Amino acid sequence: MITIDNLAFSYGTKAVLKNISMTLQEGRIYGLLGENGVGKTTLLTLLCGLKKPLSGRILTDGMLPYDRQPALLQGQYYLPDDVSPQGVTAETFARQNGRFWPRFDLRKFLAVQQEFETPADKKMDTLSAGQLKKTYISFALATNARYLFMDEPTNGLDIPSKSQFRSAITKYTAEDSTIVISTHQVRDLENIIDPIIILDNQEVLLNASMEDIAARLYFEYGEDLHPDALYCEPLPGGFIQVCPNPDGAESRVHIEALFNAVHRNKELVKSLFKNA
Repeated sequence: MITIDNLAFSYGTKAVLKNISMTLQEGRIYGLLGENGVGKTTLLTLLCGLKKPLSGRILTDGMLPYDRQPALLQGQYYLPDDVSPQGVTAETFARQNGRFWPRFDLRKFLAVQQEFETPADKKMDTLSAGQLKKTYISFALATNARYLFMDEPTNGLDIPSKSQFRSAITKYTAEDSTIVISTHQVRDLENIIDPIIILDNQEVLLNASMEDIAARLYFEYGEDLHPDALYCEPLPGGFIQVCPNPDGAESRVHIEALFNAVHRNKELVKSLFKNA
């Protein structure tokens, strides 16, 4: 389990995160959403110990990530947005680097590569950008790390590859894993992320499960506009609208509409989810 307590971080005099507190549970795939520059990547690098908090703390299984203890490092993996080509084959890269993670499974790496339709016997510096990204995703999943942090993993992937990514995440992650995926392409991950975390201007606007979101907000696809709608967007044949849900009516969460509704009604949404 990861506990974040009053976390703050700044780049010089520019505050990026302030008084961030939350708990990340095992067995969840968290979607970390937010506009560019609000601190999504910074939070991921703090979680994996590449940066030190200005104040507050992060505890992962009782350990401080910035202490870089081997017992913690071997149980986590961070996949950055930008990945570097290597002058060896993908399989050789996996064999050489997988030994740093005790639960690494080469057969899983090769299986995910096959599902991604990405060759494991070609040098990584000859692969396309999309193939290279998929190779690193395959390696990340094959580490079997309990804590997996992924920064914009679908950047650079074509439409079929994004579908393969969703399939691989649901198929090849362990039940006890905690996965945090940062993205601004919410449609790529709409069916796999739960809970949802939305960052904005140094703070957390929302941290709630899909069940809690559906219990407090109603998502309607229809032709008539509601006067109490927090957000509405025209679609072919009507609108997608987000409204308060005082009666607990059932609906399917539309993450992109949720994101826009939260940003347009920050204080109201925070009050709705205060005890979520």
